[in-house]
Amino acid sequence: MEWKAKLIIYKLEKRIAVSFEYDPIYIERMRAIVDARWSQSLKVWHLPDTEENRHRFKITAEPLKIPTLDNLEQAQKFKNWLLSKRYSPNTIKTYTECLGNFLYFFKDKSVKEISNDDLIQFNNDYILKNNLSPSYQNQIVNAIKLFYSTVQNKKIEMSAIHRPKRERLLPNVLSKEEVRLILNAHVNIKHRVMLCLIYSCGLRRGELLNLKPADIDSKRNLIFIHQAKGKKDRIAPLSPRILNMLREYYMGYKPKVWLFEGQNKGERYSEKSLQSVLKLALEKAGIDKPVSLHWLRHSYATHLLESGTDLRYIQELLGHSSSKTTEIYTHVSTKNLQQIRSPFDDL
Repeated sequence: MEWKAKLIIYKLEKRIAVSFEYDPIYIERMRAIVDARWSQSLKVWHLPDTEENRHRFKITAEPLKIPTLDNLEQAQKFKNWLLSKRYSPNTIKTYTECLGNFLYFFKDKSVKEISNDDLIQFNNDYILKNNLSPSYQNQIVNAIKLFYSTVQNKKIEMSAIHRPKRERLLPNVLSKEEVRLILNAHVNIKHRVMLCLIYSCGLRRGELLNLKPADIDSKRNLIFIHQAKGKKDRIAPLSPRILNMLREYYMGYKPKVWLFEGQNKGERYSEKSLQSVLKLALEKAGIDKPVSLHWLRHSYATHLLESGTDLRYIQELLGHSSSKTTEIYTHVSTKNLQQIRSPFDDL
């Protein structure tokens, strides 16, 4: 197996990047190394820069070119600013990673010397060369614009920073029969309830895992979703069927802190475990589509639209700030399309 290893700066830390062709055995070996992680943006595994790891991957102790001290200080200052503004942990993580990659690319320049021409070079020689997605490029732009809006004596003109052309992607939607097969696949009541709750209330993955027992109002048949995406609260109706399932689940598991807890009481159920629950359900249901948990939320919205629910109510149920975000479901609803007669049938 051919592999390459080199020193890098990742999220303002010294790391060792290791790249190799896909091999399950090598992947398991990487996972066995303490604090070894996969970077989706860099397309490499990276691990701590230690003497042991340097020896393991035969890296010589040659000096590493790192961003200037000023760049590192400014990047840390930016992270502190995000924290003080109470940005979500995911946003802070994403923006810090994006800015770290950007500053590392121009490690020989200070923040004040980077210009709009450099940003174009970064797009061409880093984002396009590594075949990174337009959405990631948009995140880079968000991070850079926000960062430079807090930096004095900047050479970058904010109005001259252009975003990539937005892709027009339709949401993935399952048929009602496919949803039924997925939701009925598990015998375990806990696994069934988690998937059913995502679909029946149009929840995001994090919204489900952040639920607490007190968020279920059984008397009013409502569920409260606190501080969801965009730090917005909202409520959603609970069907009598899902409420009965929740009662059965609660009597069997008696969660203490979180509505869905891991093996240890008081510990929130993990995202990785929830993904595994869906994966197993797909296998049992015999569905070979690359279904994600978010597909259930898309399916919920589309099925509501097809049953005649007003788009404005769907917007409220999903927690969308803009009606334009919700309108995309009109493009995947088949209610009206199925009534259209093809001229081919008249030939």
